[in-house]
Amino acid sequence: MEWRRVANYDEMSQVAAERIYAAVVAAGGRRFNLGLATGNTMLGLYRLLTEKLNHNRIDLRNLHTYNLDEYVGADGKAVPENHPLSYRRYMRQNLFAVLDPALGFQEETQAHFPDPVDPAGFDRGLAAAGGLGFQLLGIGFNGHIAFNEPISASEISVAGYAALPSRVVALEALTIQTNSRLTAGDDDALVPRHAATMGMAQILAAREILLLACFAEQLKPLRQMLHGEPTSELPASYLLTHAQAVVVYTVDKIPLDHP
Repeated sequence: MEWRRVANYDEMSQVAAERIYAAVVAAGGRRFNLGLATGNTMLGLYRLLTEKLNHNRIDLRNLHTYNLDEYVGADGKAVPENHPLSYRRYMRQNLFAVLDPALGFQEETQAHFPDPVDPAGFDRGLAAAGGLGFQLLGIGFNGHIAFNEPISASEISVAGYAALPSRVVALEALTIQTNSRLTAGDDDALVPRHAATMGMAQILAAREILLLACFAEQLKPLRQMLHGEPTSELPASYLLTHAQAVVVYTVDKIPLDHP
């Protein structure tokens, strides 16, 4: 695992865009399964990535995207795309609809999201497609990745947590509070209490992983991760065992020291 310091958000976004662009190009037009994340952290990255893909006329007919998560409504289904916090809506606004249609990316067939009605189907489809070539991650203020929330070590083994599949989860109070502040104008009622999340097993099986961090509140989980070992109480700590995982963090917000 590699830790990389960058100066600020702009440099983080540039580094991430270059890494993902290079991974897509290296596929050489063959099918490439790219795991994607949402949130404010990723906005600069997606802007730069679409610019590079459009400018260089990269063929995207065999690019398939797999999002980490989607909120679940009271009916047990994914929130509709007109919901202000819909992650499908976020992806369309910030990536899918910004790509030049001539590049060949078809959202209807090439963009995949965990389905709260059939999360196991999402896993089967991803496995049949060969798994993830590259996974983009953020980190929650409680150390979660995707919406894999912490679980007490007394309730699940280290191996058991790593094997968790895609599923519907209840969100922690801190996650709801954070997402309310960052994406819902401090309106807690707007944030759904459940989400469909990609499983730990699917994330950890990705051939490359890139985690981005740029909020001061992420210092605590990153520091715990740096000086710890894999534990279900800090989901991001499982990246410590991944040979091709890279953490990129901004030193202006996260003054983390590491070897």
